[in-house]
Amino acid sequence: MADQPKPYKISVPDESLQDLQQRLAVSKFATQLESSEQDPWDFGTPVKEVQRLIDYWKDGFDWRKAESQLNELPQYKMQIEVDGFGSLDIHYVHHINTNKNAIPLLFSHGWPGSFIEVTKLLPMLKGDDSPAFHVVAPSLPNFGFSSGVTRRGFGLAQYAEVLHKLMIKRGYDQYVTQGGDWGFWITRTIGLLYPDHCQASHVNMVLANPPRFTENPWSALQHALLPYNEREEAGRKRNEWFEQEGYGYNQLQSTRPQTIGAALGDSPVALLAWIYEKLHDWTDSYPWTDDEILTWISIYWFSAAGPAASVRIYYEAFHAGISGKSYKELISYVPRVKLGIAHLPREISIIPCSWAAGLGPVVQQKEHSRGGHFAAWEVPNSIIQDLRAMFSKNGPCYGIVLGKDGY
Repeated sequence: MADQPKPYKISVPDESLQDLQQRLAVSKFATQLESSEQDPWDFGTPVKEVQRLIDYWKDGFDWRKAESQLNELPQYKMQIEVDGFGSLDIHYVHHINTNKNAIPLLFSHGWPGSFIEVTKLLPMLKGDDSPAFHVVAPSLPNFGFSSGVTRRGFGLAQYAEVLHKLMIKRGYDQYVTQGGDWGFWITRTIGLLYPDHCQASHVNMVLANPPRFTENPWSALQHALLPYNEREEAGRKRNEWFEQEGYGYNQLQSTRPQTIGAALGDSPVALLAWIYEKLHDWTDSYPWTDDEILTWISIYWFSAAGPAASVRIYYEAFHAGISGKSYKELISYVPRVKLGIAHLPREISIIPCSWAAGLGPVVQQKEHSRGGHFAAWEVPNSIIQDLRAMFSKNGPCYGIVLGKDGY
């Protein structure tokens, strides 16, 4: 039946591999402005790095090996009907825990990530220790091996609808969420639209407005009287750098996604340079291997909808409302859904804890000493520690899903 899950294995056609090889073989590279006084990354991904990785992608990288490793994950596809958009074929990883009291956890990735980000969390969540988790990690529509959407208007409400309906169809009437990047925005939207089902969220990218005395007087007073701590002061400088030097991709993808999409969909050089810059700039000196980089980028190149589809979320999120609610409401107070927050020192948005307190019924805030934008991949132990602290017997969300003695 179409509405039943079907086991799935990634199997990129040989023709697609041959097409990639042909494109890599005729790659053309930009010139590099040389200067001994500047960081070569200041101009974007250095040409020498692009050339090196393209050569390895062509002559050394083994996609079939990476594909085989990815296929060790328990993967499925399921048809999800989206109001106004028909049926979408959604790819997802689904780890079912043997513990009968396991908590259903929905993991949402962002851009330029994918379902691959959950892979380092799964080994730590496989046991039946308390708290135990069932894990569902979809490829978002337009990403990875899920269907693409070519009709306009597929915004955050629709992404939230897909993920929520996937959880319901898998038998999880109540669940919790974890996400960063677009996973932050999507899980916030889920909390707004489906609060009877989404019981708690943990986020590792944090955006919020300064607290107001009329809404959160205690946090506003703290913000007004107390100086920034060391993390917050460093974060303020990090935010300034990102807004001045690192935000160009966002402006382009949220206003003219079809233009940059033409380059990303046609040229593996463009795709690699575009994504690798973010992997470098947004992490906390994470030691990327060439195989990791090319696996991430190959998932985009071989994606079901093509690389261009993934950047449409920026335009749609900024131009489409979420069921009549404003985009800014997602960084305001979302009631009913308990919230845990991870603050990471090399995130692209770093805010004071007093700001984050206004996002909802915050039950946990943790300031981590390491980590950047791709926390589940860079510092998976930190995400696991946060989840265990939230949902363990002595945690603020103990028993929140099942509503009984247990977790």
